[in-house]
Amino acid sequence: MRKISVLLISIFSLLSCDDGDIITTELEFDDTFEACGDLVFFKAKTDPNETLSLQLDSPSFTVASLVETAVNADNALFVDLVTTEVTVASVAGLFTFRSYTSDPSDFFCNDVPPNGIQITEEYTSTSGTAYFTVSLLEDDNDGIPAELEDLNGNGDLYDDDTDGDGLPNFLDADDDGDNVLTASEGVAYTETDGLSNALDTDGDGIPNYLDNDDDGDGVPTRNEEITSFDNNPTNDVSDSTTGPDYLNPLFMNNNPPTSFRSHTISQTFTVTLKFENISFPEIIYDETEFGTLDDTLMSKTRTITPPFI
Repeated sequence: MRKISVLLISIFSLLSCDDGDIITTELEFDDTFEACGDLVFFKAKTDPNETLSLQLDSPSFTVASLVETAVNADNALFVDLVTTEVTVASVAGLFTFRSYTSDPSDFFCNDVPPNGIQITEEYTSTSGTAYFTVSLLEDDNDGIPAELEDLNGNGDLYDDDTDGDGLPNFLDADDDGDNVLTASEGVAYTETDGLSNALDTDGDGIPNYLDNDDDGDGVPTRNEEITSFDNNPTNDVSDSTTGPDYLNPLFMNNNPPTSFRSHTISQTFTVTLKFENISFPEIIYDETEFGTLDDTLMSKTRTITPPFI
């Protein structure tokens, strides 16, 4: 819960002969905000019924543009944010505080305001600057925390690439390049035991998810396809009582593939908004951090296929 301290200047005092009373209060809003289309960003709450909103007037500004990525110039398997910060030089007349007679949760994003709701107070900024800051976190969702994929322990996740396909392990859904997804190789991660219980079929001290010959029969796991040839050794079974051939050293079919499986990488974007030098006619707004955007566009996936080696 974010508490926004404000000073409300009593309207009554401005009309009287008194020197003027300053009323100090706090506006408590959540740490997240929402978007209505591409140009309206808001927070709403009840008890009391209040909103803070920013309505931009630039038709070129979109939420999608905030989370746009481009292929990395040095490695086509990576992506970079097109922009990490957008500045709205002036939000004069664009940033508004309102109070209402009833729940304002549905006040925004509707062509017609809900029945029965009335605005009882409204203050609009006379100055200020807004800053949108964007960050991106990617993960392979293979069941292993990214920090545990730093195999050399040097703090750099990008230089750990077990199969040498150009994708670091924390982004590689198939760490050992055997065409069996890491999530299907019995990583057995728990917070208590870490990866100590990861499956090691051939007992060679290398867990299956990092072992390109899981059953130790001398035939690479990815070669042990006999029927479908779909870059998925898990569905090639000579003996249904013992499981797939890549886990059975008695079967050594050797059919080298010519490509890797496609990899899906999850993307989590974080968009934060802060203000500086905001002024209202009747409010002193001294909170700079507006919060983090809660929007479906903040979660995406991308799919790539590493070059075969």
